[in-house]
Amino acid sequence: MATLLETPDLVAIADAATTRAAAALADAQRPDGHWVFELEADATIPAEYVLLRHYLGEPRAVELEAKIGRYLRRIQGAHHGWPLFHGGAFDVSASVKAYYALKMIGDDIDSPHMAAARRAILAAGGAEAANVFTRIQLALFGAGPWKAVPTLPVELILLPRWFPVHLSKMSYWARTVIVPLLVLAAKQPVARNPLGITVDELYTGRPKPPESKAADTKRGWTMFFNGLDVVLKGVEGLWPKRLRARAIQACIDFTVERLNGEDGLGAIYPAMANSVMMFDCLGYAEDHPHRAIARQSVENLLVVKDDEAYCQPCVSPVWDTALAAHAMLEAGGAENEARADAALEWLRPLQVLDVKGDWAEQRPDVRPGGWAFQYNNAHYPDLDDTAVVVMAMDRAAPRSGADYRMAVERAVEWTVGLQSKGGGWGAFDADNHHHYLNNIPFADHGALLDPATSDVSARVVSMLGQLGEPLDTPRMREAIGFLEREQMTDGSWFGRWGVNYIYGTWSVLCALNAAGVDSQSPMVRKAVAWLVAIQNADGGWGEDCDSYDLAYTGHTPAPSTASQTGWALLALMAAGEVDHPAVERGVRYLAETQAEDGLWGQEMYTGGGFPRVFYLRYHGYPKYFPLWALARYRNLKRSNDRRVTVGM
Repeated sequence: MATLLETPDLVAIADAATTRAAAALADAQRPDGHWVFELEADATIPAEYVLLRHYLGEPRAVELEAKIGRYLRRIQGAHHGWPLFHGGAFDVSASVKAYYALKMIGDDIDSPHMAAARRAILAAGGAEAANVFTRIQLALFGAGPWKAVPTLPVELILLPRWFPVHLSKMSYWARTVIVPLLVLAAKQPVARNPLGITVDELYTGRPKPPESKAADTKRGWTMFFNGLDVVLKGVEGLWPKRLRARAIQACIDFTVERLNGEDGLGAIYPAMANSVMMFDCLGYAEDHPHRAIARQSVENLLVVKDDEAYCQPCVSPVWDTALAAHAMLEAGGAENEARADAALEWLRPLQVLDVKGDWAEQRPDVRPGGWAFQYNNAHYPDLDDTAVVVMAMDRAAPRSGADYRMAVERAVEWTVGLQSKGGGWGAFDADNHHHYLNNIPFADHGALLDPATSDVSARVVSMLGQLGEPLDTPRMREAIGFLEREQMTDGSWFGRWGVNYIYGTWSVLCALNAAGVDSQSPMVRKAVAWLVAIQNADGGWGEDCDSYDLAYTGHTPAPSTASQTGWALLALMAAGEVDHPAVERGVRYLAETQAEDGLWGQEMYTGGGFPRVFYLRYHGYPKYFPLWALARYRNLKRSNDRRVTVGM
């Protein structure tokens, strides 16, 4: 390897690295053509899984709990608590849940790791300082007071759509999590908890109101909603019984309609677990079809290894498969292209053509046509996955001869039909931008909404540009205007779904190139200058999740990662900079850090869930993004035309 890297021909180096990486990625493809890699969050999901089993009073899964315990102990931080991402700062909510789960598993609270965790939690304000969802978890076990939980009455589901606080005004993930939670809050059941374990030792005796992680909260709205919470708590026992019963039935109906088989409500862990607890508290037997399938959906998220186990927040097969297909198409060659073709054939039948999901509340006249992130989630396809799948199909079709025209046309129809006011796109809904709702005490996580963002909007623009949409159509003009307004003063773009400004800037530079925006325009030049300026000395790029801090004032250097280096390289090449020295340094970094198995290791979290609250480690990112970047570099350098001709 050392001899190879000393070779002056960087194109040959990139070619060799591409060949090895493509072979390794091919080995990870499933027999039916799809890819799916682990999707890891923080300690909260595996901890909640342990607590769910004890809430339901299920038989002890001793071996599984022991493996989860080993996982939780391994990711405990040097600050003695648990962070929200690898190497991150202490987080009191994650730490409370992890401590509770370990105590439930059987860890002695006086053992060094538990005693140290307890001291750190108490120093941070104790369990009273935890976020709303942690307070609910504690209350369900009788380990914390319901009065510390902001009130959302179950009757909320019966309110008309014009009412300022309505489920349709919230994001899909909030909707699916909250609906079964409304029933739990109304019924206030107590966990079976056969071992009778609580965490009294984590309380300081000093109550503390929830602290919002939302950006740009408004004092007036906050005071109004806090006052409303006081009123709602005062009238809690006065709701008419018939009205309450009707509201609970509406929650049941909502959940059952979207139960989604073994893929679960919303196909995300919190909603799935809440649906199980809702059915349980309503008296559904363990073998009742609704409860049984909801419970199985949770089990399907487990990753069980020889020594450790954890629970994923969801799974990412459509996203992984579409992105891996792009990487294989870029790598080229008959075998790699055949693998991409197999992936696209796997994706084809997953297009949602027959279900008008929640997005239709805002766009009732638009026909469905998108893809979801997970294996199945028909009520909640997303714009990002859909655009990425369409671009891969469009790229593959001329060579493979596959007829994707119908799929592409329906996807474009659905996608453009969900363009929001102002020109951008959100991930799941149109015009989901009722920002005053982030002032609700219940919404302390600051992610109640799904407004238009630079990264998703850029992906749609990339798709339209690749398909030949002119730059001067009204919707394209509005979209480019949105992206122009969203550019930061330093030249970067915010990345909602990836960490962070590197991800956003990659997304937008690809889109501007695909749309035909002049690479010498000030918008592009500022972005290129920013990317070059933040390159690390080792040739790579890095940015950690602290870049989402509300006090962010500019890029703070972080260790280079394979995925972020891939994004930066793809961005610079989209901007016409394949010959830039920064690109050469980045390519050398990837070649030098490629492992013997042809892939790249990466513990850093570079996926976004909820800024400041929840982050993701996509295990596939360091597998396909570096490959993609190396292959593109090789292809452009060998080409007479140095322009990237596809949307990503």
